[in-house]
Amino acid sequence: MVITESDLRELWRNGRGQLPAFPPGTRFSPAAQDFLKAQRLEVRFEAAAAPAPGASAAGPARPEWDRPGAFPVVLSGPLPVCAECGQPLQRKPEHLTQIDAGRFAPKTSPRLKLRGRVDSLHALAMLCAAQARRVQLPELAGHLDSLAAYCREILSAEYHARPPAPLSLAGYDEETLHQISHWPDRHLGLAHLVPGAGDPEIMHWLNVLRTQAREAEVAALEAFPATGWPDPTGLGAGLAHALNRLSSAVYVLELLFKSGPLSWKVTG
Repeated sequence: MVITESDLRELWRNGRGQLPAFPPGTRFSPAAQDFLKAQRLEVRFEAAAAPAPGASAAGPARPEWDRPGAFPVVLSGPLPVCAECGQPLQRKPEHLTQIDAGRFAPKTSPRLKLRGRVDSLHALAMLCAAQARRVQLPELAGHLDSLAAYCREILSAEYHARPPAPLSLAGYDEETLHQISHWPDRHLGLAHLVPGAGDPEIMHWLNVLRTQAREAEVAALEAFPATGWPDPTGLGAGLAHALNRLSSAVYVLELLFKSGPLSWKVTG
């Protein structure tokens, strides 16, 4: 990892004149080195963390869905049919795309619009994780990686017409995440927050991610209007529920960042 002068200034400003410890192997651009000399700042590096007693070297167990992404489409089995005419398709027309293993549908289908929303949400979660790493917030970045993986779980569930797996994040199950997002004062001793001009840039990235999760939730209910609330058993309701809890999880990350557990660790 190479730290630029701009990165360094942001870290220095957020640490109120101090710098966090950097991961071993971090390098600094020439301009960043000049800034360190000008401000007479000492660079400290993190020690390699030892596993906690009783923990495996690989860390705590992750949900089955929390894994790196892979190309999702495997073409096998009978030829898919057109959802409009019911005929098998040897070649996919430009205006259609595969909606599940057996059918093609127009790209204007509400279900495919939902898929595009969740795909964009996944890309934004990965971008937020990259931003968190850039400003030396690896724990926050790891949680954002998990939320990106959960977007992939939602996409898989939509494609295969099954309920998404429950979300868990930062040691919280989905119901606890929902409770914290509604009553942060009870759980974290923190009032509801609205990001403002004085907040670091990463807070605004998180807030954009939260808003896009809410937009995707609405798209799920529009794509499956017959199975939306209050019916808890339909596919649309399951997808909307998963996206609602994902937006709650992003808000919880904002709260944990604001209250300190996921913010910069600055030592004397």
